[in-house]
Amino acid sequence: MNLAIITIYLLSILSALLTGKTTAAGNAVMEGVQEALLFAPRLCAALCLWSAVTELLERGGAADVLARLLRRPLSLLFPKGAGDGETLSALTENAGANLLGLGNAATPAGIRAAKGLVRIRAGAELNTLVVLNTASIQLLPTTAASLRASLGSVSPFDITPAVWLTSVFSLLAGLMAIRLLNGSRT
Repeated sequence: MNLAIITIYLLSILSALLTGKTTAAGNAVMEGVQEALLFAPRLCAALCLWSAVTELLERGGAADVLARLLRRPLSLLFPKGAGDGETLSALTENAGANLLGLGNAATPAGIRAAKGLVRIRAGAELNTLVVLNTASIQLLPTTAASLRASLGSVSPFDITPAVWLTSVFSLLAGLMAIRLLNGSRT
């Protein structure tokens, strides 16, 4: 990934030099830096808010209820992982955080789940975990809505139906691809 980013930077500099637009490129870089500095606190505020909500859900027991609801479907997707309590717990925590749109809060549980799947040698299920996290079906796209609100959106949650539709279709496509690829190996 570092190589890709360095290549993009070098191609951009080369392009600016060849087209004689070095001043415009320099101005664009400075504007980008300024926008990033304004955007970063907004993102941090949204992450802090939803991390606090996650903590309240855990303390209030709602996270446990969601975990119980998710155990059966996750057991079907991760049969080997379901046999390991620690791995299943991490899987349910990860899926629950993703359902609530808390992608950053889901990451530590996703890493624990991945380590558990590697430990129990469930490689195909690890692929499923990657697809599940990438598709990230969200009942509430909280992080995206928070960012939209911080940027002045009048109705930041109006993207919810589109998020549901695209995430369900991407999950189904990913699961079908895994099924096809795993089936071709046997």
